[in-house]
Amino acid sequence: MTDASASHDNAPKRVLRDEDAPGVVAIAVVATNGVIGDGHDQPFKFPEDWARFKRVTLGHPLIMGRRTHDAMGLLTGRTNIVVSRTPQAVTWPDQAPEGSHGIAVSSIEEALAVASGLDQRIYVIGGGQIYKAAWDWLTDLDITAVHEPADGSVTFPEISAQDWSQTSSEPHGEFDFVHYARISAPRPLPPATGDAVADH
Repeated sequence: MTDASASHDNAPKRVLRDEDAPGVVAIAVVATNGVIGDGHDQPFKFPEDWARFKRVTLGHPLIMGRRTHDAMGLLTGRTNIVVSRTPQAVTWPDQAPEGSHGIAVSSIEEALAVASGLDQRIYVIGGGQIYKAAWDWLTDLDITAVHEPADGSVTFPEISAQDWSQTSSEPHGEFDFVHYARISAPRPLPPATGDAVADH
């Protein structure tokens, strides 16, 4: 897909990006004070945001922490890679949704190795500790930026202008869909593990 850039060098650039392009993408709903949750659930639920989340992540591997997995369940049409200190304790539904698979691993490095063996585009979907652990490997941030603060102790890492360039922003009433691209090269991915075997 072609990039569309402003005619002036100092003007902000709007990049029309391919949502299936290779990369490791953090996708999150973030309040003005950086809060993304309270450790159990998200403070905001917007139907339009959820529909977009399903659309852009469908068919791609998802990396998440155990609490995020417990809150969201096994997501349809995607390989769900759950990072847990006790991967053997991760539970799966008796009847998995069609097209969904679950894999439990013990580290973010292992999760990235599994995911990169499945697809060139990987989504990191939370929670807070998983975003932080994956930070150096991320190529893009796909943020639903909510226009108000929220209560909660779980926050998204700081998005520094030295490391990230905002490439697009789409207003949607109570929130904006904002995309950031990493300015410098990310950390190289761990070697892919090849065809991963799903736990469920």
